[in-house]
Amino acid sequence: MFITEQQLEGQHVRLEPLNAGHIDALAEAVRDGEGWGLWYASVPHPQEMAAYVERAMDAASHGELAYAVRQLASGDIVGTTRFYDVSAAHRRALIGYTWYAERVRGTAVNAECKLLMLSNLFEVSQAVACEFRTHFFNRASRAAIEALGAKQDGILRAHQILPDGSLRDTVVYSIVASEWPAVRNQLESKLARFAMV
Repeated sequence: MFITEQQLEGQHVRLEPLNAGHIDALAEAVRDGEGWGLWYASVPHPQEMAAYVERAMDAASHGELAYAVRQLASGDIVGTTRFYDVSAAHRRALIGYTWYAERVRGTAVNAECKLLMLSNLFEVSQAVACEFRTHFFNRASRAAIEALGAKQDGILRAHQILPDGSLRDTVVYSIVASEWPAVRNQLESKLARFAMV
């Protein structure tokens, strides 16, 4: 398998392969910030969490890998993220379906999650590219992806029909293998700044 199922751990977070035991903790985490209310984001409602986790686990049979994000300082599950649309033949994958409890946004959590996942993808799986996709109107997500050092590849117009019937324009970003050392340096520098606070 291109991406092997394994736990990833840093100084601030542990990424645990998602399982049914995470459902209640994720339902509690998503209540902090009520991200499901953002029309342009794909964040599950607490009552939908069991089905959300089940779909993510089912996708594992297609080479996808979803994680529950545990903040080490508190011991709490604070969100989720995953590798999806994984292509072993083309040595690339997307990172997405990422959301966090409000209380950890703007902390070291996201930076270290991305460092762990991208290190695994580029250094262990020897990927040639990693892709990110987000809604055109999700300004916070776009800013976070751009802060990683990902480059915008383009916009897929009228790419998806959302549950409310609106059309989603999807902004596509990527990091290629030759860019990874600079992206890694950026993430490590960001984490060092968090350590000094």
